Amino acid sequence: MSLDKIIWAIAAIVAILFAFISFEMAGLILAIVGLVSGYFIKGDHRRAVILAAIFLMGGAGALGAIPTAGEYLTGIFTNYGAVLSAASLMVIIMATVERLVPGMAASE
Repeated sequence: MSLDKIIWAIAAIVAILFAFISFEMAGLILAIVGLVSGYFIKGDHRRAVILAAIFLMGGAGALGAIPTAGEYLTGIFTNYGAVLSAASLMVIIMATVERLVPGMAASE
């Protein structure tokens, strides 16, 4: 398993874990994991991650109506949306740097 897949697996596990466990620094950890994950996104997947972040942050609450599990599903997808949002921010920063720095090629 490659490093980028391991990091994305950790991001998913952290998002699930924080849906059940609440503590003060959860948001910071989700943001850091998302930024690190975003660094490993290949050029052809960048647009998909940005779109997924937009739709997931908007639609995560739709699962709240499901009896018993809805609260947890909403928490999981809200957390994963936060990871994707931070990853999207890293993608945007990397794309901007690649356009501004001469000779820097896009990651593929």
